[in-house]
Amino acid sequence: MSQGPETTTSDQPSDVVVDPTGPADDAPSTPEVAAPRKSRAGRDLPAAIGVGVGLGALVLASLLIRKEFFLPLLVVAICLGAWEMRRALQSARINAPIVPILLGAVSMLMAAYVRGAEALAITFGLTATGIIVWRAAEGARGALRDIGGGLFVAFYPCLIAGFASLLLAEPDGHLRIVFFVLVTVFSDIGGYAVGVLFGKHPMAPSVSPKKSWEGFAGAVVVCTIVGATSMHYMLGGRWWVGAVIGAVAAAVATIGDLIESSLKRDLGVKDMGNLLPGHGGIMDRLDSLVLTLPVIWGLLWWLAPAAG
Repeated sequence: MSQGPETTTSDQPSDVVVDPTGPADDAPSTPEVAAPRKSRAGRDLPAAIGVGVGLGALVLASLLIRKEFFLPLLVVAICLGAWEMRRALQSARINAPIVPILLGAVSMLMAAYVRGAEALAITFGLTATGIIVWRAAEGARGALRDIGGGLFVAFYPCLIAGFASLLLAEPDGHLRIVFFVLVTVFSDIGGYAVGVLFGKHPMAPSVSPKKSWEGFAGAVVVCTIVGATSMHYMLGGRWWVGAVIGAVAAAVATIGDLIESSLKRDLGVKDMGNLLPGHGGIMDRLDSLVLTLPVIWGLLWWLAPAAG
């Protein structure tokens, strides 16, 4: 049996009524509100640049006026980062005790600046004890999970950030902080720029699809140049020492980014927070910075010790 002819618009039933309130074909369409422009890497680039420049200027101003002024900024940033980490862990039903964590963060950062690495280790131990006692007092149900989450936050970012205090405590501590910020931030800038322009081979597609091997190479090259230049002209050290530290910092910063991405995927969150437009939360900005701190502190202590 042959099929009948296809139905066209002229075959519509006569009782179909066109809504007279609908827009005519030639009516001007309502203008749509433009969404924030995002780069190929998924960022709101103008906002990210503005926030980054503003934060950099704030840090630099505090260090140039008096290096101790940097400490309150560090304490506030790390406490906010710890708060974000705690909130992110709650998505996995981990309720880390925030009071001993924040008290421990302040204690570790201040003690490291005043009394050095030994004081940092002691205050971390006291913070860990406080977390265990505080959570145990709330009951046994889920205590081990919550204590584990609390110890994790006390370590990352709080304990690791204490190495910034150790850097700052050196006689030329303000310059060492600037050196650390430069090599770490330029790792992000170099990797981002080269990755956007030439990135084709993803490093870890299951963790961070936008991070490429080309971008990593760009980060290493840029960080090596910035490290060598900063070491020679700012710290008065040997250029090759700065180049080595810069290359290592680029690798560690990349690992820090991947660790943060893996953690967020495991917790099912896109960003740790939304405090910084174009970046996300504090921890989305500090991820690479925090992890490079102990590495740069150790390399500077070994290869470029501060004079008297």
